[in-house]
Amino acid sequence: MSKKILLTFCITLLLASCASVKKHNLQVTTLHPVEDLHEDIDKVYEQLQRHHPHLYQFTSKAVLDFKFDSLKKAIDEPMDSRTLYKQLAAVTKYVGQGHLSLSPPSIKFTKKERQALNKTKFDINNLNFESVDDKLIIVNARGNDSIYDNAEVLKIEDEKAKDLIDRYKKIIASDGYNTTFYNRYTGTRFMSLYVKDKGRFDSLTFTLRNLDSTFVKMYRRVLVKDTTALKKDMITSDSLTPKPKLTKAERKAKKTENKARKKYNQIYGYDRVKDEYARNLDFIGKDSTVALLKIRGFTYGNYKAFYDETFKTIDSLKTETLIIDLRNNFGGGLDQITYLYSYLTDDNFKMINPSEVNSRTPFLKSMISNSPNVIKGVFVLAAPVIATLEVLRTEKKEGVLYYKLRSSKEQEPKPLNFKGKIYVLINGNSFSASAVLSAKLHGKKRATFVGEETGGAYNGTVAGMYKFYNLPHTKVRARIPLVYMGPNNQTPIDGYGVKPDVEILPSYNDRLQSVDPELEWILEDIEEKHK
Repeated sequence: MSKKILLTFCITLLLASCASVKKHNLQVTTLHPVEDLHEDIDKVYEQLQRHHPHLYQFTSKAVLDFKFDSLKKAIDEPMDSRTLYKQLAAVTKYVGQGHLSLSPPSIKFTKKERQALNKTKFDINNLNFESVDDKLIIVNARGNDSIYDNAEVLKIEDEKAKDLIDRYKKIIASDGYNTTFYNRYTGTRFMSLYVKDKGRFDSLTFTLRNLDSTFVKMYRRVLVKDTTALKKDMITSDSLTPKPKLTKAERKAKKTENKARKKYNQIYGYDRVKDEYARNLDFIGKDSTVALLKIRGFTYGNYKAFYDETFKTIDSLKTETLIIDLRNNFGGGLDQITYLYSYLTDDNFKMINPSEVNSRTPFLKSMISNSPNVIKGVFVLAAPVIATLEVLRTEKKEGVLYYKLRSSKEQEPKPLNFKGKIYVLINGNSFSASAVLSAKLHGKKRATFVGEETGGAYNGTVAGMYKFYNLPHTKVRARIPLVYMGPNNQTPIDGYGVKPDVEILPSYNDRLQSVDPELEWILEDIEEKHK
């Protein structure tokens, strides 16, 4: 009897799941009535007003009210969720906070469909992109596609790449009045923007130009080959020969090697998808007087071990000049940049000011809105304890609510802090935490900046924790940042990034010639100063 009950329960659960998927997909693809679209617009604006601590920093309430009202008046016929996403994103961008974003809902799959999808691969994921000289080009491609490095993308399907980029610039937000972020981001994150625009696809055709040759390259989603099932005509005597067993010493050596590789990957922040490390230290020249610290993001791995090891090495080699490359670094954790900065100063410091919030419980709101149902239940049960701890971290002064983060506390410099000359490479993709670090170094006149204005604002940004909100009818998802964070050295000109002391913009020809003009300028400047 119990088996029948269990079977009935499983069948009921499966049917309910399939019905749920069908209902969700219908809601995503259907044309929504005008009144439902208007209600969704009102709801997302209400959420922004309730949770966003600097909603009217760059666009006044009167202007933002007008833009939301104008959007509602312009929508006088039914539309699907993806169309509303594009029109709504063109309005929310005026908030001027790059961490605020919207996403269209995706089609859901049944369990059987997901299993089939997991057996496929899409080689388009081997491509990275960059926007330079108003061209979309392929960079750092992986696998067989590496032969297309620096090829210009002329078209995707029947649309010009430039037209697509111009369209995407209208629906992404930047910090304040900054424009360099638009130019860089639309190139680097081109495929994610394209997917938001078009939805899921199983094939894609690119028209490419490489030197004087123009050609078409098609990418398809294909089955991953199952190497475990060999056909009879492929079986050979060699394939049937058992592999020799490893000795105990060999097994131990292999285990030690794997453990060492895992530790190394943790310290350097290995990204398996891109097959690269988040952090690298190299030395330029034979005498190790110039160190190049490339940081692609403040996210992955055991960063403390990396920076401890890095500055111990720099100190032991008597390195005189440090180049920190923050180009295309979209940011990450405040704790990471605080730890790094403690190696770049010999004074006690506070990395950021106390952070502004609209609620005494931003962490709890973030966790409940962005967790799977099972984990969400845990946070709901623990809410009284978490809320109490969060309230103790907040303080109200002159009508403003402040939330105390670790990075706003006074820190001490590391004993092996670097005292030599520092150069910092920046561009429009230097965003969030990397912009905060840049602002701190710039405000203390600790470094010479080379490249392009950072995409992240000098005076800080609203980020850190997020409230995720699904619009009730269209299921468009809003990511609303909850915490305003800024370095304690501010600039009187608000709404722009850290501007370079020496502006250098790479060209398409530089990419073709494998030239890094920003880095070359620094090396020439170092050589000139040592004459």
